[in-house]
Amino acid sequence: SIYDEEKEIYYFSVVDIIAILIEKDYQGARKYWKVLKGRIVKEGNNELVTNCYQLKLESTDGKKYKTDVADIKTIFRIIQSVPSKKAEPIKQWLAKVGQERVQEMADPSLAIDRARNTYKDQGRSDKWIQQRFSGQQTRNNLTDYWGDHGIEQPSEYAILTNIIHKEWSGLSVKEHKDLKGLKSQNLRDHMSEAELIFTALAELSTRQVAENNEATGMNENKKAAKIGGDIAKKA
Repeated sequence: SIYDEEKEIYYFSVVDIIAILIEKDYQGARKYWKVLKGRIVKEGNNELVTNCYQLKLESTDGKKYKTDVADIKTIFRIIQSVPSKKAEPIKQWLAKVGQERVQEMADPSLAIDRARNTYKDQGRSDKWIQQRFSGQQTRNNLTDYWGDHGIEQPSEYAILTNIIHKEWSGLSVKEHKDLKGLKSQNLRDHMSEAELIFTALAELSTRQVAENNEATGMNENKKAAKIGGDIAKKA
């Protein structure tokens, strides 16, 4: 696999995964993937093949060669196209997750319960979990304000979030993740209770400053973000 630092996405070698599923060597898996790609295109699913990229990965001989890679979503879809005993448990798990998602659409509280149980399984205390949920609501209120006042692009949300974070912590979001040894994981899920409190305070302060000044657009919200983060730092 290879990790894209900018997009924060893992890409996995398609042939390596197929080799495991069909229990053949690299050359056998490579031929299988070539045939499978042709079959997928004939079925009209060109997008699946298009979503596979050519990147250089290190081989067993220590050299790097271009090979087909895909993100986890595309990998799961490819696995569904492979008739294999080893693929069956993953297919069953995907069906279970799909069923749970449909249930959550009918009853959103189930998603909250599952998240709480996941945090408990990770050893988080009830107090930490409550702070995590409370902080998420504060975050949602802030992003709702941004969305209603001229902030549209995901990159803009990321810039404003980074300003707030750096003001109170002295670190950018990426620097904080690097400090904790994180890659694609959510930073907030790996924060201490104190870090969650400061993050929530900074974002609450940012929204209040923005509302008081009727901040609209990127530049005005940047100013509010700096002030909100600074308030948390001083606290």
